[in-house]
Amino acid sequence: MELLDTAVVPERAHDLKREARDFAEEHIAPNAAEYYESGEYPWEILDAGMEAGLVARNIGEEYGGGGWDLHQTLAVAEEFYRADAGIALTLQLASFGTDIVEEYGSDEQRERWLRPVAEHEQISGLGVSEPETGSDLAGMETTAEKDGDEWVLNGEKYWVGNGVEADWITLYAKTGDDPNNRYGNFSMFIVPTDTDGYDAEHIPEKMGFRASKQAHIELNDARIPEENLVGTEGAGFYMLAEFFNQGRVIVGGHGIGLAAAAIEEAADFAHGRTAFDRKITEFQAVQHILSDMVTEFQAARTLNWQAANRVADGDAAGHWAAMAKVKSTETATACAERGMQLHGGRSVLTENRIARVYRDVRVPVIYEGANEIQRNLIYKQAQW
Repeated sequence: MELLDTAVVPERAHDLKREARDFAEEHIAPNAAEYYESGEYPWEILDAGMEAGLVARNIGEEYGGGGWDLHQTLAVAEEFYRADAGIALTLQLASFGTDIVEEYGSDEQRERWLRPVAEHEQISGLGVSEPETGSDLAGMETTAEKDGDEWVLNGEKYWVGNGVEADWITLYAKTGDDPNNRYGNFSMFIVPTDTDGYDAEHIPEKMGFRASKQAHIELNDARIPEENLVGTEGAGFYMLAEFFNQGRVIVGGHGIGLAAAAIEEAADFAHGRTAFDRKITEFQAVQHILSDMVTEFQAARTLNWQAANRVADGDAAGHWAAMAKVKSTETATACAERGMQLHGGRSVLTENRIARVYRDVRVPVIYEGANEIQRNLIYKQAQW
């Protein structure tokens, strides 16, 4: 059964999808269990992904990247996450935040900061969430205050992908305090990680996505040049809102890849398992479970690719992106849970792929805005 077929994928992404699948089969899947166990950062696989031309290709061709569009990035995400979520996230985070700089930054910023990432000399990151604040973008407390020709940063960031490993991050910080303009108080900045006052450490081990590293950052009077402001002061919230529309479609792809992995594991196990002198797939209950998994998967995947079209066209982008994230990530959760049930007692053995998938699916329902927040967006942006 071919779950991740190309029927819903634009033709321009077909070759790239095949390349991603071949890479995942050679480099990601065979090493998934080892990196899950160790929780180490998969530098060797990241290097291989760079060499294969599958990392940081979202950056425009004029800055050394591949100019991938949303559909191409989604096609790769499905294949990578089907093989292993933690390694896949590491590969995709190598250029995290560069879309914001490319869309809103100056020509000088694009050339200085994007080209080294596109040419695999550097990796980037994005700092938004804080220890006490996650999905509330207008509730962040990290500040950036102007002092002469510098910005002075103070506060904390949490769940920063590559916060330790990156050469620079795009940082979301509070630059205003107008109670009547709650969404206009934030700006985006480029922050080199070797800046004095920038201190980062890895967040303690996670139950899922273990081959991906997130950081806790403390900013103590960290000074950056005024030219490191991205775009217009006070426009940070709106920059992130647009960025997350694209990102939530990709996170939907994370869910689709994980759901495919869960279905494959469940189907393979069920078709080889005997109980009461019969293949368990001869039992109607098992057939119904597998049927429901496949049906929900196809519904989620179709919605996700429809959302990619809508977001790319700017057609109610936030509404469709939120629906795609909710449906795809929750389908992954449901498929993993049913897959665990079909595996029975063996499902709890951490050496089994289904156990890794079960732990991993708990993560995408939270990042890029928890699904409860997505439901708020779906309702508010629906044209009732």
